[in-house]
Formats: sequence, C-alpha cells, structure tokens
Amino acid sequence: MLTIKQITEDTDKVIKGLEKKHFAHAKETIAQVLELNDKRRNAQNQLDRNLAEVNATSKAIGALMKEGKKDEAEAAKARVAEIKEASKGLQAEMDKAAEDLQNLLYTIPNVPYDEVPEGATAEDNLVVKMGGTETELPKDALPHWELAKKYNLIDFDLGVKITGAGFPVYRGKGARLQRALINFFLDEARQSGYEEVMPPTVVNAASGYGTGQLPDKEGQMYHCNVDDLYLIPTAEVPVTNIYRDVILDEKQLPIKNCAYTECFRREAGSYGKDVRGLNRLHEFSKVELVRIDKPEHSKLSHQEMLDHVEGLLKKLELPYRILRLCGGDMSFTAAICYDFEVYSEAQKRWLEVSSVSNFDTYQANRLKCRYRSADKKTELCHTLNGSALALPRIVAALLENNQIPEGIRIPKALVPYCGFDMID
Repeated sequence: MLTIKQITEDTDKVIKGLEKKHFAHAKETIAQVLELNDKRRNAQNQLDRNLAEVNATSKAIGALMKEGKKDEAEAAKARVAEIKEASKGLQAEMDKAAEDLQNLLYTIPNVPYDEVPEGATAEDNLVVKMGGTETELPKDALPHWELAKKYNLIDFDLGVKITGAGFPVYRGKGARLQRALINFFLDEARQSGYEEVMPPTVVNAASGYGTGQLPDKEGQMYHCNVDDLYLIPTAEVPVTNIYRDVILDEKQLPIKNCAYTECFRREAGSYGKDVRGLNRLHEFSKVELVRIDKPEHSKLSHQEMLDHVEGLLKKLELPYRILRLCGGDMSFTAAICYDFEVYSEAQKRWLEVSSVSNFDTYQANRLKCRYRSADKKTELCHTLNGSALALPRIVAALLENNQIPEGIRIPKALVPYCGFDMID
C-alpha cells in the first residue's frame, strides 16, 4: 500500500496517478487519509506530552513528600491520576484513527509510473512489440475444444461431472503436454538463475493482504471458511510472502524465485465472456517468476523478466504481441504492467498468457519486506512478478496453430519433454 510519506510529500501527484487508474473519489479518499493521519498524530503528540508531565510530576511527588508538603504531594498524585485517565481516551482515539487509516490505505491502489498510458479499458493498451511465427491453417481448422475432443486430450464434460464448469480433465497426450510445458518452463527459469520453490496452494489472510489480493480480489478467491484460508489465484501470493516481515541484506538482492502451482480463480462475473474450452478456467497450472530487488535495479529486473517471457514464446513458435497496459486496465497493485498475448489462428483472436508487473514499494510496504544497505539504513524493497507461463491459453494456441492434416505438430523445444513430436 502507499505510505503516508508518499501521500504527504506529493499529494497532487498521488491523486493524479490514482485518477489515471480511474480510482473513484481519489481526492476525497486522500483527504480522508490526511485527516485520519492528523488525528492519529495529534493524539500521539498529546500522549507524549502527557507522559512527559506524568514522569516529571511523579518525580516531584517524592521531593514534596520529603519536604513535608503532603497536601501538594496529594494534589500532584491527583494530577497524575487525572492525566492517566485522560490518556486512556487518547490512546483509544489514536488506536481507532490508526486502524481506520490502515483499512483506508488498503483500499487505495498503487500509483502508476509516468510511462503508463492514459486509458480506461483494454482498447487503450499500447502495443509495443509483435513477433513470433505466423501461422497459416487449412480452411477447416478447428478450435482447441474440438481438437481436444477429436484427439482425446481434454475432457471438459468429465470435469463438469467431477467438480463443475472450468475444471477440465486432461488425458493421455493432453496430460503429457501439460507436464511437458511445466517442466520446460521450470527448466528455462532455472537456467535464467531462478531458484525453484514449491509453496502451499492455500494461504492465510495475512498473505492475501501482503500482496494485495485482499481486500481487492476477495470476491475472486476461493475461501475455506472453517479455517479462514484462501486457495491461491497465483504463486505470486505464497512466494512473495516468503519475504514478509524480513529484513534482507543488500548483498542478497536481487532475489529470483520461480514456482509451479495450481491456481484457483472464481472468475465471478465472467460468465459468457469467451469461456469456451481453455479460455477461462477456475483451476489451471502456471509457472510464476517472483523477484525482490533494490529500487535502483528494479527497472532492469523488469526488462529481464520481459525478455525471459518473450524468449519462451519464441521457443514455442507462437505469434505474440506485448502490450503496455493503460492505467484503467492495470491491476490494483501494479505500478507498471506488460501483458503478453498469443494469437489463436482458429479463434481469430488474441489470448492473454502472461502479465509481468513491477509493484515498486507497494507490496513491500504491506509485507514489511525491507533490506539493509551498506550504510546500515533500512529501506523498502521493490517486488516484481510475472507468469512464465500460464498453461491453458498456451495449450489452446499450441493445439490450434499447429494443426496439420496428419495431426497436431509439437514445437521442437517441447519434443524432448513430451516424448513425441505429433498428436495423432
């Protein structure tokens, strides 16, 4: 979340940035923040004065008693009791203001960087690069859900029977393709210097607040009510929370982690929006990259992550494009975000397969993720993450873009992982 220092040092810039994200009532919310902070600070200042008076008066009581000034000593005792009673109310007032301030700060999104484009919807995103292998399919090309049925790769109906819509069952070469992609992505990440971790796929509320999924995305997360735990929407949550309440040494940075997990998203309100086949699932596999870095190095880290994801798409021989998201289409927590999309030749549309974001100090402030510099100062880290990659739409594009009369061709980079070069 934003710090009070960030808000008070340049209130107008913060408000302008929030308006770029189309955050409703930005001015009113920031005014509330400043009002609550003043209330908390004033109460704290008065408490400090009260404590100083209590300490001074308490010392005086002993001297008065020694001098035989009993009446004055009793008056001083009464004054100490009066101050302590008043301080109880001040403490309650300060605690309430601090709690209200914290809860309000949780509702304010990150402020975007200056280079984030203006805009309200996905139509306003800026295409910064296009690349990959163009595909020409036969006229009778099939979408991936029909290919999956034809070659017995994915059973969507069986998933509905076992669980419900959005929980497919992968079979045969479909299951092997999933496993091949996971191992391929993890190997590529490891070769790029990422340490693999295998985190839990359920987290507590503190972890959700730490990375900003709570309270912003509470309606999108599966909640285990009895235990008050949440199924993760992305490995970003447990992996980044490894560094919650941690002070790192500057020499440890940048930290580079990768993780494969299942991800769970309720996708509330998305029904009817391109939900056929693998386009929008409630459970899916994903390999995530997470970086913890120093502020002055985080932009370079972000570019390295973008290059890594682009390299994966090149090796998968898929047509792709990279978009810099506009303020209105960017996530709650991101300061800047690039999306990668692959082109589905059979569906004739672009499919998002990765978002790579720099969160600046926003998550680190929530997490209390800090580092100690060479001069022994403690500073907030920058956090970054990105999908490398999410499997469902990659699988959809691979099936659709590689269909030939003999079957479905497997890209060369995946053949050693699949153990076959054709689905037929």
